[in-house]
Amino acid sequence: MDIILYLLIVILMKVELCESYAQCLSGCSCIDDRHGRSLICMEESAFGAIPENLPADLTKIRIEKSHFTEISRGAFSKTPAVENLWLNFNDITVINSKGLEGLRNLTELRLQGNKLRSVPWTAFEDTPTLKILDLKHNQLDVLPEHALKFLQGLTYLDLSFNQLTVISKEVFQNWPLYQKIHSTEERQATAPRSNVVLALHDNAWLCDCRLKGFVEFIMSLSPPIILMNSYLTCSGPNFRTGKFFHEIELQECTKPVVSTPKANISLPQGSNITLHCYAKARPDPAVWWTYGLKIIRGFHESQERVSDDTVRSHLVIPSLSAADHGVYTCTAVNFMGNSSVSVLLDVHSADSTMSSHLPGFPAASGGADQNVFIDIRIAKQTVRGISIEWFAALERPLETWFTIHFGRADDVKKEITYIGPGIHSYTMSDLMPATKYEICVTLKNQTPRPGQCIVFVTGSDITEMEQREKLIHIVVIVLAMVLAVPIGMYACTTDTRFPCFEVIMESWKRRQRESSSPGMERERQGTFDSLQAASDEELVNKDFNEDRKGKEVVGKM
Repeated sequence: MDIILYLLIVILMKVELCESYAQCLSGCSCIDDRHGRSLICMEESAFGAIPENLPADLTKIRIEKSHFTEISRGAFSKTPAVENLWLNFNDITVINSKGLEGLRNLTELRLQGNKLRSVPWTAFEDTPTLKILDLKHNQLDVLPEHALKFLQGLTYLDLSFNQLTVISKEVFQNWPLYQKIHSTEERQATAPRSNVVLALHDNAWLCDCRLKGFVEFIMSLSPPIILMNSYLTCSGPNFRTGKFFHEIELQECTKPVVSTPKANISLPQGSNITLHCYAKARPDPAVWWTYGLKIIRGFHESQERVSDDTVRSHLVIPSLSAADHGVYTCTAVNFMGNSSVSVLLDVHSADSTMSSHLPGFPAASGGADQNVFIDIRIAKQTVRGISIEWFAALERPLETWFTIHFGRADDVKKEITYIGPGIHSYTMSDLMPATKYEICVTLKNQTPRPGQCIVFVTGSDITEMEQREKLIHIVVIVLAMVLAVPIGMYACTTDTRFPCFEVIMESWKRRQRESSSPGMERERQGTFDSLQAASDEELVNKDFNEDRKGKEVVGKM
């Protein structure tokens, strides 16, 4: 009897094992051990997406090299018992914000070697027990300030071998786990605490003022928070490339301050000149030169570093000519602000005295330019904008500045804009619709004269939908008017009006008898029916008279 019972147990175990393997996915293997049931899929391109028919009793899932690109919403919602999820070396680029929904028991998530550029950090609200998060060898370039808000139980975070350049120290200072470790109660506690490992090495750290707080945070770390590799290195700017964090000292960020060693230069034609400006800022600003309203591209411009926070820009102008006469502006911009400085360049003939007039600062004009005629016209007009063009016969067109006076037609004081030499058009946008404006073009800073101004009105800002609605309203009103015309008018204005004439007469006489009393007449006159009856009555009388006249004519004939 014992032998039979033993054989039955063995048979049942084999049946359950066969059923278990039958439920395993094609191309994968399923393993049962003391930790639970595992699904391992290591076959190249086994799936194009995460399978939907995953066994519900899995505690570990490992799918690698399948090259699917997305973790969709609720992808693992049917496997709530999963504790370890390995999705390494796929092509994952997107994780849905609810992609981890249902994984309340998840303790380990590994996404190494994918193509993630960002992570929906709020997705970890669905994984309150997560302890290990591996994101190395991805393409992450941003770490939001509250990225770690829902990762309160982490003991291992790997962000190495990504493309992080600048992150704020608040990312970690807002981490609930970090706050708990450094709280007063935690410091006073005697019970030992497990270590927290951070891996942040091999990123493209840009070591300028924006990284100052993070560098200070890294240098202040101590157990139980441990860096896997404490030798974090700079990838930029160039003069700090390869340096370790502990070798640099970063300053606070500042807006640019631009200066020039010489703001007024006067040279004869044919000379060579190099204009200089110094831009001091943190981080490094973008620097360029402009002449009038145009960025200079024809001359050679170069930059060199003078110190950690100062760059010098050179603008080379070879063989000066009269056309090079004017104002050159050096501008520097970074995320903190901008600054600029102007250099006034006066080019004169070799045998003449230096010109006292510099067009960079428009002055009152005189002489031959005093009465120059300016032909101004509208080149293009839209609902919220206008473009104008003008022509002026000038003796020195490459040296003469213009002034734009613009504002509402009823404004006494207009907005003034100076236009550099060689420019004969101007465009304004973002104007108010259905508004009258006035624009004038004058030489330098002359006051506008008759003939130098244009008054225009911007278009109505009625959309195509509003026009269509108005058209529909008109059509409805016309139809209502047509339907309101008495039916008798249609009947009696057709070829059948003689047959219907007697019927209408009988109806009219009947109404006359019914309304013979004065009280009823007064009551009827105050209603819509009275208007209808009066209309019918007039129509009948008119037709009756016409018919009678026709019959009399026929009788005479």
